[in-house]
Amino acid sequence: MAIAASAFEPYARSVLRGIAGFTFSAHGWMKDATIFSWLSGHSSALHLTPLLVVAAVLETVGGALMLIGLFTRPVAFILCGEMAVAYFTVHYWRARLPIHNGGELAVLYCFIFFYLIFAGAGSISLDALLRRRKV
Repeated sequence: MAIAASAFEPYARSVLRGIAGFTFSAHGWMKDATIFSWLSGHSSALHLTPLLVVAAVLETVGGALMLIGLFTRPVAFILCGEMAVAYFTVHYWRARLPIHNGGELAVLYCFIFFYLIFAGAGSISLDALLRRRKV
């Protein structure tokens, strides 16, 4: 008896969500290090703006929530929006195509999070665990 590949989809989605969450949070950690360096009086090559602080918090906390699969749909909605804003405020003005403006990651993250808004966290997540406990 063959097992259909679709039987593994919830697990594959969990892996996609976890890896995307981990790597996304690393971008937040990088920004956090810049912010804490700036706050401690060290100069930074990255200009500190309120938008950068918001991005750092969203990426660090949102990425961690994606990693563990908690509140996946609402967090994915917020992060999808953040990546759309990042693309159109930072990358789009350099050149129109992502391959020319360095916006490939912003576009990929945006659409991974867009997918997760509708698909959910997958079977290996805190969302799934909490859902099982309610039943």
